[in-house]
Amino acid sequence: MIVQEEEPRVMQARDGVGQATVVVIEDDPSISELLELYLSRENYVVHATALGGLGAALVKEKSPALVILDLMLPDGSGFDVLKAVRSFSQVPLIILTARDAEQDKILGLELGADDYMVKPFSPGELVARARAVLRRVGAQTDPSTQAQVLGGVELQPDERTVRVDGALVDLTPKEFELLHCLLLNRGLALTRERLMQEVWGYTFYGDARTVDVHVGQLRKKLGPWGRVVQTVWGLGYKADREVSS
Repeated sequence: MIVQEEEPRVMQARDGVGQATVVVIEDDPSISELLELYLSRENYVVHATALGGLGAALVKEKSPALVILDLMLPDGSGFDVLKAVRSFSQVPLIILTARDAEQDKILGLELGADDYMVKPFSPGELVARARAVLRRVGAQTDPSTQAQVLGGVELQPDERTVRVDGALVDLTPKEFELLHCLLLNRGLALTRERLMQEVWGYTFYGDARTVDVHVGQLRKKLGPWGRVVQTVWGLGYKADREVSS
């Protein structure tokens, strides 16, 4: 079947700004319009199309935060669209389809879908699932949630632990946050004012000793790897980009 290419519809977010873009690939106009309505209320900019080929092109062009994909499309299988998208992007993707066979769900997930919903569906539940997928992917890509390793120092944010050459080191909460801040910004010289704002959460009023004392304590606890925290004279501190043994 030859299907004439269409122009994708665009619905702006409710406030006209939009926190992120969603591409909807769905050939049922009533479902597509319902998704556009609910997602725009959540402040997403929605690009919608009924065609899989155009949908894959939209994903490549718009780099969306999320894709919602039907499996039964007029120009081919949604599974082929999923394969095409996964060939160039790991964008979060939810399959939304009337196909409820277990093998279809297994295939969709194995091909790289992040979630699978069967029609009829609740728009509110789909929005909730979209939020959950985006939170999960965000946590995986957010540097502040990832382990930080520099030389013999290993910091695990989720566990709130620091190891030096494999041995646990007992840091106070502020020492931990100070080290975390420096490692996240490794190679960058951070002023005492910036460190006070990031770690203590209030504006710096000139008491440099607060930062200096905590850096001194941190260096002692890191032992031979205390040198990962370097002094930038007249400014503040930084974590070196690379530290050799």
